[in-house]
Parts: sequence; C-alpha cells; structure tokens
Amino acid sequence: MDTTLPQRLQKAVSGSFHKTALLQKRVRELIRGAAPLIETREENPIKIAFLEMERGLIELIPEEETPLL
Repeated sequence: MDTTLPQRLQKAVSGSFHKTALLQKRVRELIRGAAPLIETREENPIKIAFLEMERGLIELIPEEETPLL
C-alpha cells in the first residue's frame, strides 16, 4: 500500500527539528524561484524538497548571524 505525502513526511522527519527546518527552508527557496536539484515534473514545492532531502541533496547550513546594534 502506498503511503501519502503527509505520512512519508511524518515518518522521515519524526520529530526532528533539524529536518523540519531543512524542509521549510528549502520549500521557501523553491517558492521564491530556486531551481529543483532533481529532474522532476513535480510542481509541488513540498514534494520536491522532500525528494531532495530523501536523496541527500540538501543540508541545513546556519545563516550568518547579524550583529546586534
């Protein structure tokens, strides 16, 4: 039986803040026009980001800290 995207996401992330943050950041990039890192006809940015994460193509890199004024 095939699992749904929400079920696959829940199983892959399973409470991991790191993975959740990674997916959220990548989805935002895709929505803003970033090119997918995989060849796909998929248009849903959540599905694209999830496929990229499953294949190990994305990683979370902390943004540079801005100094407090």
